[in-house]
Amino acid sequence: MVRPPGATALELLAGTVAEAADEAGTAPWDEPPELRELQVGAALHGMRLDKAVVGMAPEFSRTHLQGLIERGHVRLDGRIADSSARKVIVGQALSVELVPTAECRAFRPEAMALCVVFEDEQLLVVDKPCGLVVHPAPGNWQGTLLNGLLGWHAGAAMLPRAGIVHRLDKDTSGLMVVAKTLPAMTALSRAIAARELQRQYLALAHGVWPAGVSRVDAPIGRDLRSRVRMSVLASGRIARTDVERLAVAAVGGPGMDETVSALRCTLHTGRTHQIRVHLASRGHSLLGDLLYGGRPALGMQRQALHATRLAFAHPLTGEALSFEALPPDDFGQAWASVLAASA
Repeated sequence: MVRPPGATALELLAGTVAEAADEAGTAPWDEPPELRELQVGAALHGMRLDKAVVGMAPEFSRTHLQGLIERGHVRLDGRIADSSARKVIVGQALSVELVPTAECRAFRPEAMALCVVFEDEQLLVVDKPCGLVVHPAPGNWQGTLLNGLLGWHAGAAMLPRAGIVHRLDKDTSGLMVVAKTLPAMTALSRAIAARELQRQYLALAHGVWPAGVSRVDAPIGRDLRSRVRMSVLASGRIARTDVERLAVAAVGGPGMDETVSALRCTLHTGRTHQIRVHLASRGHSLLGDLLYGGRPALGMQRQALHATRLAFAHPLTGEALSFEALPPDDFGQAWASVLAASA
């Protein structure tokens, strides 16, 4: 685990609490699963195995318990019983290992080499790589930024969402601010709601975006046909993005004839997928953004979006803070090729 050179003894101690608990065998997320046992009585004779197990652990969903059966956590007379439809017989010894749900196990600390560009007692600013999920969700219950924050400092376990006050999509890289204390989290959340947190992104979009600075003021809501997409909807929430064209160029190559615009986007609100949706709504999807009509180009296989600048007042001292982060190699090379071709 990487630590900043100026870390205090208290911070170092806090950061090792999870590891020490693991070594001592006392970490609650690593405790052995509870084992429940019973002898099948006459009332259960001939009942489906999953129904019998539900009666033993009614606090869990039937779906979760069926998953335990399929994964070999249920035994009859000491032998694994992995069919939910199997009938139990009077006199059999039935046991089930109550392994926690994936959701319950998600909020655990993990050692992670976070790229921290600033840290003090109240907050930290991280440069998130593309591919890192911010918050646990179906399909990504471990290995998220939240898990890394829980491993980074002990105080994260006492905060909602481990101090995360805003998010970046999995395949968007760049700067995020994270609170380390509840007062800082409250202040940062209020600053975001008041639009006092300045966030700028670099983006590469298909086509020729209009010259100068354009304001896209279009409400965003959940797409009516696809739950994984957002759309510009009259019934959506207010969303506002300023888009400045920095360069435009025709970029070619084997089998490719493409015009690409290099853009700087400034958020005034922070809706889910906001920049991706706003640009796509004007017919200029991001390179690599397959969800919103983009195509792979210039080596970009994911959406060409990078959170490059973050500025805000320190939540406790009021000091003006500003941070900038260069994009990762894939984006940086694509960006450079557009600027070079436009010269």
